Amino acid sequence: MEIDQTYVMSQVFTILMYALLGITYQVKSRRKILILSIFSNAFQGIAYLLLNAKSGFVMCVLAIIRETAMMLISDKIKDEKTSKNAYLCVIIVFYICAIISAKITYEGIWSMLSIIATVIYTYSIWQKNEKIYKVLGTPVGICWIAYNIFVKSLFGVILESIILICSIVGYVRSKKNIEL
Repeated sequence: MEIDQTYVMSQVFTILMYALLGITYQVKSRRKILILSIFSNAFQGIAYLLLNAKSGFVMCVLAIIRETAMMLISDKIKDEKTSKNAYLCVIIVFYICAIISAKITYEGIWSMLSIIATVIYTYSIWQKNEKIYKVLGTPVGICWIAYNIFVKSLFGVILESIILICSIVGYVRSKKNIEL
C-alpha cells in the first residue's frame, strides 16, 4: 500500500464520514439520522472514489439517493399507509439497483461486503424503531470492517470498529431509555 496524497485525502474523508455516522447511533430522530447519513455517505463516497473502490463508491451514491428519497417521503407524505408503501417502493428499487451494481462492480467476494452492508443498513433505516437500526449496526459494521481491509483503508478499519462499539452502546442506551 502506497501512502500518497490521494490515499491521505481518502483517509481524511473517511474520518469525516465516521464522525457523522457515529452521531447517527446516538440520536433518536429518524430525520436527523437520514440527514447525517446523507452527508456521511457523501464523504465516504469520495473516500472510496479516491481508493478506486468501485462497489463501495456505487453503494454510497445509491445510499445518498435512498436516504434523500426516504427523507422526502417523511416530509411530504403524512398518511401512514401511503408513506409505508412509498418507503417499500424505495427499498425495492434500491435493492434492485444494488443487485445490478453488484454485478457491474464485482471484484471478487470481498467487494460484495459493501453491498451486503448497504442492503442490511437499508433495511435498518427503513424501520421506524431506532432500536432495530442500532442493533443491525453490528452486522453492518462487521461487513464494512472486512470491506475496508479489502480496499486497504486503515482509518476505515479503525473507525468502523469504533462505530461498531457506538452502535452497541446506542442500542444499550436506547434499551435503558437514556437519550442525548
